[in-house]
Order: sequence, then C-alpha cells, then structure tokens
Amino acid sequence: MIGPRNPETTSLNEPDADLRAAVWLVVGLTLLRLIALFRTPLELYPDEAQYWLWSRTLAFGYYSKPPIIAWAIWASTTFGGDAAPWVRLPAVLFQAGAALLVFAVGRKLYGSRIGLVGAALYALAPGIQLSATVVATDAPLLFFVGLSLLAYVALQGADGRRRLWLAVGLGVALAFAFLSKYAAVYALIGIGLHLALSPSARRGWTWASAGAALAAFLLILAPNLAWNAAHGFATFQHTAADADWAGRKLFSLAELGQFLGEQFAVFGPVPFAVLVVGLGLLAWRRRLEAADVLLLCFTLPPIVIVAVQAFVSRANANWSGASYLPGAILVAAWLVRWRARRWLVVAVGLQALVAATFLLGVLSPRTVDSLGGSNALKRARGWSDTADAVVRRARLEQPGGLTAIAVNNRFLYYSLAYYGRDYFRQPTAAPLKMWLRGRAAGNQAEASAPLTPANGQRVLAVAYEGWFNSEMAADFAGVVRPEIDDLWLDRKHHRILDMFVGEDFRPQPRDPKTGYPSPQWKPGDRVQPKIEILPAQPKTDASPAQPAGNTSVGLAR
Repeated sequence: MIGPRNPETTSLNEPDADLRAAVWLVVGLTLLRLIALFRTPLELYPDEAQYWLWSRTLAFGYYSKPPIIAWAIWASTTFGGDAAPWVRLPAVLFQAGAALLVFAVGRKLYGSRIGLVGAALYALAPGIQLSATVVATDAPLLFFVGLSLLAYVALQGADGRRRLWLAVGLGVALAFAFLSKYAAVYALIGIGLHLALSPSARRGWTWASAGAALAAFLLILAPNLAWNAAHGFATFQHTAADADWAGRKLFSLAELGQFLGEQFAVFGPVPFAVLVVGLGLLAWRRRLEAADVLLLCFTLPPIVIVAVQAFVSRANANWSGASYLPGAILVAAWLVRWRARRWLVVAVGLQALVAATFLLGVLSPRTVDSLGGSNALKRARGWSDTADAVVRRARLEQPGGLTAIAVNNRFLYYSLAYYGRDYFRQPTAAPLKMWLRGRAAGNQAEASAPLTPANGQRVLAVAYEGWFNSEMAADFAGVVRPEIDDLWLDRKHHRILDMFVGEDFRPQPRDPKTGYPSPQWKPGDRVQPKIEILPAQPKTDASPAQPAGNTSVGLAR
C-alpha cells in the first residue's frame, strides 16, 4: 500500500529532545541572520527595491509576480519603517517557518530524528542562505508549500470532521503558495501524481473533503485571478515569457548541464548527489517506502520539468526551488535508513560551512572582495550614491522647472524610487518616469509610469551605463547639459550614468520590424547637445583606489 507509514514517535505536540534541537537550530540561525541583516553594508538589490515599491500600493496582483511578497513587505515596513533590514525581514521569517515545517513533516512521516536531520539539511542549504537574506518570492513559496505538504500528509488516514478541516487547510495553504509564486503548481502536480500512484491516498478523500479543499483554494485565489483578468493576465504572460522559447537558440545540452550542476550548488553537493543516486538504487531494487513515494511526487516534478525547460531554452537555478523542502526530508530519511553516518556528518558539515561563509560575506563584503568575489555583490552596492547623484542634478535643474526624471532601465528606476524616496515624497519633486525603448511596455515600471509628451516638456534623462543614450536623446526636440557620472562600487567595478536635460519629448517612430528606434544605439554613442553646450566642467572622477561608494559627478562633455 502506498502512503505514509505511522510515525515512530509520539504526537508532534509532545516536547522531546529532537523537537527542542530543531527549535534551537532554527532560532539560532534566525538570530544570526537578523544580526547579518541589520549590520550588513550591502544595499537592496533592484528587485528588492521593486517589491518595496509595490508594497506602497497594495493590490491583488502585480506585473511580474503575485502579491504575497508585497503584502509581507508592507507588514514589516509598517511595523519597523522603510530601512533595508525591515524590507528584508519577511525572508528571514518565512524561511524560519519553512525549516520548522520540514521538521514537522519529517516527524509525521518517519519520526523526529529524521525530521531534525531534514530541518538541518534544509536550513543550512546554500540556496536557502540567499533566500533567507534577500527578500524574494521563493521564501514565502517554500513556507506555504511546506504548510501544504504538512496538511496533505496529515490528511492520509484522517476521517470525519478532522479530514474536512485538513482539506480546507490544504486548499488555503495551496492558494497562498500560488499567491507567493506560480511555481506552486508543482505542489498541485505532486498531489495529483501521488493520488494517481496511491490507492490508499485516494481512499482518504471524499467528495465533501475534495469540494472543501477546492472551494477554499478558489476563494483565496479568486481576487488574484480577477486582477489578472482585468490586466490582460499580465503576471501569467510574464511567467510564460520567462521560458523564452522564441527568443534564443533552442535545445542545448550545455544549458541542461549548467542547470543540473547548479542544483549541486543550491541544494548542497552531498544532498543532491544522495537524491540522484538514492532514487536510482532504491527504484531499481524496489525498496521505496510509502513515505518515499509521497515525497518523490513533490520533489521530482520541479527538477524534471525545469531540467526539460533548461534543455529546450534556459532555466535559472532557483526555478526548481519547490523541490528543496520535500527533498531535504527525503535525503535525511535515506541517509538515516542507510546508517550512512559519515556521509550525514559530511553533508551537514559542508552545509554549515557554506552557511557560515555566506553570513560572513554578508557581514563583511570586503572579505568577499579580497577573495575575488566582488562581481557577485556589485548589484547590491552604490545605489544610494546613484540616487544622490541623480537627485543632486535634479535639484540643480529644479529652478528651471522639471516635469519628470526619466530613466531607461528598470533596475535604475526601482533603486531610485527606494533610495531617492525622501526626495520623491516632496510635493515639488519631479515624478520618476520610464522611457520606453520599444513600442509597448515590457515591465511594470514601463506600464505604470511611462514618459509621455504630456509629462515630457523638460526632463532630466538618465541612461544607465550609457545604454541607448543616443536613442533616448533622439526622442527629444532639444538636449542640453549632457553629463557623465562615474560611481565606484568597489576597487574593480563602477557604475556610469549618462544624464542630460531633454526638452519637448517627441518619441520618434519605431522600426516596424524590430519595434526599436532607428538608427539603433551602438556602444560608444555619445549624447550631443541640440540647443546649447555648457563650458566643460572640471573632471572630478574618483580613483579606483578610493573606497567603494565614493562618486564622481559633473563630468560634462
């Protein structure tokens, strides 16, 4: 019979040594992460700033993601303010809850010792370290997938009113998983696959419990579906566009190999190896236990489906993230069952070493720089100085009247919105807008705040890294006071801002084939004034030997 066997231990609510150890593990890790969060000099990544901006206007959906991440940031910043640690706080809390859910599911299926080992493997996994310190959609997804899995496991063997309430809980948890990230569909696939394989699992359901689960699921999810319908199913379209089946060369073994290799890095080298080798050995020998089958139904679909996606087009390492939580329990069960104590120690030890190294890098980015890893941190540096440079130029131009500050990059848009928030809250501030390179909006910033002739009379235009600067300038009847700002992020990396004042925004016709301006921008293009040229200003760019964050502004050309 396929289905989870009876737990080896007493009720989950009864205190025991393994439960206490799991709680102390999670509490200890959470405290370390909070210390790192509140002391790190690293700034918000642009995507984090984007989620913060979404949280200023609560909605049932957003252009590229469902709403839970924005709701969570709204709650944390309402309590603690808009400082970066409070923006990131939900990531820490969701992952703490997810680790405890790993223990609960492992204990329910196998016993408390396996629950503890699973919680350790999960909480210390390399990918979870990033997910617990950078606010994104993966942390709430994994928390609610864990809650769904716990409800589904508890449903096996339940009856009467308890079965009905567990079904409602499953529906609610699944709905919130979908409101976190649409990758929650893997949990639905896992449930369907397990029901197809397990007669005992099918017998555990009644029409009433199935109806209750479905009704709860649709009731919670309905507002997001309505929002998507009212906005042309924008979130679904963005999710489908990420697959990129039309925009690149298809069918690549190199992409598949890269994705599978990355799974060793994000899940942990020993756990992922155990998952692959163990599945082959146990399936061949037909020694899979009922609980193994249940967890495999939740673990394999994300890995297999995303691996196919990687082969067809491309895939990010975290797209299979829904497999991490059930996979950690399964790996723990196999290592304990095989009495592979040495491999278990190696697995947990390596995970712990990676976690400690990661936290050290968050607390002391200069350590990462000294090891040659500064490239990985460049997107979390210099945004405050970037905003200062733009705001300073805006204040200089303000007496002449500015109708907008327009940028041509969504990273720059969201980072300016966050780090320039004190300026943009002022009633006299010029509004932040997005210049559209193409004929239609390609992201939420372009859709919600496009630069138009109505607000384009006199604009401070900012081209990120100088990209498309000539195309941007061509959309104005007049261009004055061009300037390059060079901001050093660390001793090796810097950020360039190409700024000018554009007058009378008149978008040029886009090429009917490409949808982009013609002639198209090419590297090295320079913005040429169309009306007046200011005398050259003295060069003040910072030397690479200066500390990260020093800026150079006012380089006229």
